[in-house]
Amino acid sequence: MAAAPQPLYWLGKETLRVSAALFAENRRRLCNGLKSKGGVEARSVVVLQGGEQQQRHCTDTDLLFRQESFFHWAFGVTEADCYGAIEVDSGKSLLFVPKLPHSYATWMGEIFTKEHFGKKYAVDEVHYSTDIAEVLGNLKPAVLLTLRGQNTDSGSVSREASFEGISQFQVNNTLLHPVIVECRLLKSDMELEVLRYTNKVSSEAHKMIMKNVKPGQKEYEMESLFQHYCYTKGGMRHTSYTCICGTGHNASVLHYGHAGAPNDKTIMDGDMCLFDMGGEYYCYSSDITCSFPANGKFTTDQRAIYEAVLKSSRTVMAAIKPGVKWTEMHRLADRVHLEELVKMDLLKGNVDDMMKVHMGSVFMPHGLGHLLGIDVHDVGGYPEGVERINEPGLRSLRMGRLVQERMVLTVEPGIYFINHLLDQALADPAQSCFIDNQVLARFRGFGGVRIEDDIAVTATGIELLTCVPRTVDEIEAFMSESDKTFSPVVSSVKF
Repeated sequence: MAAAPQPLYWLGKETLRVSAALFAENRRRLCNGLKSKGGVEARSVVVLQGGEQQQRHCTDTDLLFRQESFFHWAFGVTEADCYGAIEVDSGKSLLFVPKLPHSYATWMGEIFTKEHFGKKYAVDEVHYSTDIAEVLGNLKPAVLLTLRGQNTDSGSVSREASFEGISQFQVNNTLLHPVIVECRLLKSDMELEVLRYTNKVSSEAHKMIMKNVKPGQKEYEMESLFQHYCYTKGGMRHTSYTCICGTGHNASVLHYGHAGAPNDKTIMDGDMCLFDMGGEYYCYSSDITCSFPANGKFTTDQRAIYEAVLKSSRTVMAAIKPGVKWTEMHRLADRVHLEELVKMDLLKGNVDDMMKVHMGSVFMPHGLGHLLGIDVHDVGGYPEGVERINEPGLRSLRMGRLVQERMVLTVEPGIYFINHLLDQALADPAQSCFIDNQVLARFRGFGGVRIEDDIAVTATGIELLTCVPRTVDEIEAFMSESDKTFSPVVSSVKF
């Protein structure tokens, strides 16, 4: 007899159907990982706490909810204020949902039954979160495995599950985190399908921006168009991070777009645009940067810098395969940048000598790229025993381990003209001897170029997930085509 079809997350039209089997597979992988790890007792039960609905400061205005990432990875639940438990030995899954007051039906909508959530998420049992201590007690667990560990990007510690009555259980909060991080590090086939989708939609959104940008517009208009396309065409209510829409000098601000620099400049004729934006579908991220001239035509200097970064990107992607050191990929990008800047006469001297004094970090102070998944800076970059290299540039690299098959990574080399870094280099005799200051002066205010693609590592190389025009000729030809209209209601760009 055929198994019943798994329930789907689907937002209709051409959005992606995601089976609840994805999360069942993740739970299975987690249980296998725990069972293969020494020190995990029989009758252990994983307990994860989902995200809570938050309000804006002291008001009753809800912030748009987004699920906690570890909980989403294991259960795919979109509602707030839930818990999940997994029996490690059997793989049995239990979901705990809030018991809502009758008034909820008046203000917030239908109150669904426990059976509804059981079918929606294909879990074995559903209970109310008020009963979690009693239900877990009936399982007679030897130990509850709760999640506690540091995120090596943010420095923050993951939230450990807590509920009234947990003190009656034996709890271990050290075993789970490294195992679930390793599970999230390598993507399943179903996860890769979702990441292909987020890249497809976000790539099309970037292409739509390239069709519609023109001098005189505001940077925030481009942010708005990107978000509108991703939501309208892809069902993406969230972006993966704050949109970066830097033009002109703002393109040298690596994390532009924040509250102190909120994508508010007027785009000028002759500006380079650096648009770093990614849509998120069902908590799975994308992260794409396109750089191009606002008027659609590269100047000689813009072309030279852009092609230097493109050469770096393509050289690195050709070298990536399982077993290579990510730190060496970063150094490779630096080397290509320096070689190209020498060809432009902006730098002079021996590139090996430049590498010794970290000249690459003057022009690319950030890391080459990072892990990508449910979080845009996904977990697993620095497991225990892998330390950051304390050198300029490399200390900002978000992953220090060997590349593995089924990793999803960003490759995002860039060349930027950041005044305070240039001034520091000019004041340092070890670096200033390589710089032609007269040529450099021409690039003050240039901004920067970043080319960012998302890749999945295969057994022999990579699968490129991002699909946008990349060469100078492709960009100029694409931007010169006539269909430059975009309605805020109906897009003329086909998807």
